[in-house]
Amino acid sequence: MRRLLEIASNSAASALAAQQGGADRVELFDNLEQGGTTPSHGTLAVTRDRLRIPLYVLIRPRPGDFLYGPLEAEAMLRDIAHCRELGCDGVVIGALDADGGIDMPLCKELMSAAGPLGVTFHRAFDAARDLPAALEQVIALGCERVLSSGGHAGAEQGSAVLARLVRQAGGRLAVMAGAGVSAGNIGQLARDTGCSEFHASAKAPRHSEMRHHNQQLVGLDSSWLQSDALQVTVLRQALDAA
Repeated sequence: MRRLLEIASNSAASALAAQQGGADRVELFDNLEQGGTTPSHGTLAVTRDRLRIPLYVLIRPRPGDFLYGPLEAEAMLRDIAHCRELGCDGVVIGALDADGGIDMPLCKELMSAAGPLGVTFHRAFDAARDLPAALEQVIALGCERVLSSGGHAGAEQGSAVLARLVRQAGGRLAVMAGAGVSAGNIGQLARDTGCSEFHASAKAPRHSEMRHHNQQLVGLDSSWLQSDALQVTVLRQALDAA
C-alpha cells in the first residue's frame, strides 16, 4: 500500500511546489506562524486554477483555541460554501466545546455544509480532553481522516499514541500523522505508528529580492517561509523507502 503525503501549503506558490515535489494532496491555509487560518479568496482561486492534485482547504476563522461563537460558525459555513463553489476537493475542519469534547452540533453543521467534499478533522483533535473518546466522535461525524500528533508537540513524541489511535480506528478513518514530520523521521514514524498518511510543510525560508530595504523595518519585508519542491521530493522518497 502506497502511503500518502500531504503538504501543508501557506500560499499558491507553496501548493505548486508541493505538486512539483511529488505530494499526493495539499492543505491550503494562511498564517503558518499562527497555526493556520482560512486562505483568502484570491489565494484559493489561483491555487484551484493551477493545482492538479487534490486540494483541501483549512476552515479556521482565527488563531487561538477551537471554541467558536455564532459569528465564527457562520463564517466557517460560508467559507465551506465558497470552497464548494470553486470546486475544491475537500475541507479541513475542527471545533471543541468548553470541556474539551468535540463540538458535535457545530461539526455536524460543518459536515452538512461540506456535502460531497472530503473532510479532514484537524489538530483541534489533539487539544481534546480524551483522545480515544474524541476519535469515536470524529468517526461518528463521517470524517475521512484525522490529523494528529498524538496529543504531543510533535508526531515523533506522540508516535506511541498515534499507533494506538490507528489500532482503535481499525480502518474506519485514516489517522494522518503531522507536526514536526521531516525526511529524517518520516520513515520511522511510518514503521512505528502504522499511519497510512503523513502531513508536513517541507518549508524553507525565501528571501526578498528587494534592493531597497528600510532598516527601521527589519523583519517586515526580508523573508518568509514557503514549501520547497526539493524538500517535498526528499520527503516523498523517504516515505516510499519506509
